[in-house]
Amino acid sequence: MRVDPRRMRERMVDEQIVARGITDPRLLSVMRELPRHLFVEEAMAKQAYMDNPLPIGEGQTISQPYIVALMTELLQVEPGMKVLEIGTGSGYQAAVLAKLGADVHTVERIPKLCETARDRLRSMALFNVHVKLDDGTLGWPSIAPFDRILVTAGGPEVPPPLVDQLAEGGRLVMPVGPARRLQSLVLIEKKDGQVLRQDICGVQFVDLVGAHGW
Repeated sequence: MRVDPRRMRERMVDEQIVARGITDPRLLSVMRELPRHLFVEEAMAKQAYMDNPLPIGEGQTISQPYIVALMTELLQVEPGMKVLEIGTGSGYQAAVLAKLGADVHTVERIPKLCETARDRLRSMALFNVHVKLDDGTLGWPSIAPFDRILVTAGGPEVPPPLVDQLAEGGRLVMPVGPARRLQSLVLIEKKDGQVLRQDICGVQFVDLVGAHGW
């Protein structure tokens, strides 16, 4: 990149994230430091800090910076928490969670994306991210429950296995709604044995594919 990526990250955070109401200081610090341009193809590096999603191949995308920040802030991740991510994609969201101190378990269904993301995260010494090739709608039952669950693809409902694998007091964030239409970003909380749902805002994500997807 001929431009200064650090300066671009500062501008991205100030103009796209802080300006829209994201206030978590730890999250803002991570997004100022994490080199987002390394999570896209080199030819698209200059576009990495723009206010839009970008293609990463295989029909998938890396979410726009604000959406990454919003979903992460809704999770309220603390160091040491066990977090499940469904839809590894480029690995950027997993890296943000890892930099916040979480023990991240991320599932990707597309072999090429899974391998690339695993190699990228290892090269960045993010050894607290564990990448698995599998059907994400099934979660990761062998190591459940999870303190937090983040789903980066939209489905008609939250897959029941993910709700089952959410710990008491846990939080789950996922886009919910009809395919190829405006979806609702949903926050699920487990409190006193109850599953509570809150609709946050309208979003549009790629489709969740799997046994409990579309």
